[in-house]
Amino acid sequence: EAVEKHLRERLGTLFDLDYDILLYDVTSTYFEGLAECNPQAKRGYSRDHRPDCKRVCVALVVARGGVPLAYEVFDGNRVDVTTVKEIVTTMEARFGMAKRVWVMDRGMASAENVRFLSEGGRRYLIGASKADLKRHEAKIADEREWTHIREDVEVKLCPTENGEETFILCRSAQRRDKDLAILDRFEAQLEARLDSLKRRIAKAKRPLDRAQIDRQLGRMLASNFRASAKYDLRTEEAPETPAGLRLVPDERPTWKSSRETMAGCYLLRTNIADWTHDELWRTYIQLTDAENAFRSHKSQLSIRPVWHHREDRTKAHIFICFIAYAMWKTLELWQQRAGLGNSPRMILDELREIQSADVVLPTTHGQNVRVRCVVKPEPAQAILLERLGIQLPRRLQMRAALPSAQM
Repeated sequence: EAVEKHLRERLGTLFDLDYDILLYDVTSTYFEGLAECNPQAKRGYSRDHRPDCKRVCVALVVARGGVPLAYEVFDGNRVDVTTVKEIVTTMEARFGMAKRVWVMDRGMASAENVRFLSEGGRRYLIGASKADLKRHEAKIADEREWTHIREDVEVKLCPTENGEETFILCRSAQRRDKDLAILDRFEAQLEARLDSLKRRIAKAKRPLDRAQIDRQLGRMLASNFRASAKYDLRTEEAPETPAGLRLVPDERPTWKSSRETMAGCYLLRTNIADWTHDELWRTYIQLTDAENAFRSHKSQLSIRPVWHHREDRTKAHIFICFIAYAMWKTLELWQQRAGLGNSPRMILDELREIQSADVVLPTTHGQNVRVRCVVKPEPAQAILLERLGIQLPRRLQMRAALPSAQM
């Protein structure tokens, strides 16, 4: 907590940041080994595509631009939606309530969480569930009142009857193309498996177990869930056939129109009444900063996999990664302010070539004088250091080695 408070004050001072908007997201990291000494290590939904490994969940709170504020470690089988109350109350206890806006994705959306945020007088902007989006299908199909906020993004505000909450319909041309491509793939997979099942039933030489076929249909729909609403699938008795069954895949008449209408659309919900379309959408899109923070943790800072098996060492590992990300983000903001882009890895790779060397000078008294000097940077490195405002010392102070008994 002391480190988090220090980061909040220090980063806010260095880069003139405020913490009026807090972005919250949850990810997971997995263990190599059984981790039997860590009660938090449990199996659950793995974002790392390692369902065979135990894991812990890491919740991260960041401000605008992905600047880290705080984090928590939860059990590996903890569901995201159950963490909201705990993380919000924890952050308020540490930093005060103020008039902050909590931004979360639809994985955190539930009636209980929305009620908790509203009753506490908190402001929120949350991704709504697909069920809520489906209820707004008629308003999506209505082409009136859509507002372009970007070349390929449109939004429409839909206030609730009581005026306490507003739903924001959003649709993106790029996202539409992606959604339709995904649906095409799932439809093709589902139709191929249905054709295979129909051929199996047609070629059967003896009666088939209807319950077994129904279970197979259930698995088929579950593995192709995005296209599962296309057909009304059922099995019927067919005494005239050797299998005794017939598969009837009736395509729902509303599927095609609904598919075209809903592709590329998503829904937000908020209790903020004084923001424009553009402010609401751009604030929610900043959740990508939290996702990028997790991406940096996993790809650049090696938070996964966890090789420690004890709970205290696992938490220490995650704590070090959090501090490393704070340093990484500091370098990135420093780099942006200097007009050098936003890739700290390139800066580190360039500066890694600058090394130090020991110059040993023998004296007439028989002793050697050792001076540690910094190698003169190359012209490109010198320009980079100048832009960053870094002045390298010519010499480094050498510390005396510890006696062997103290090492």
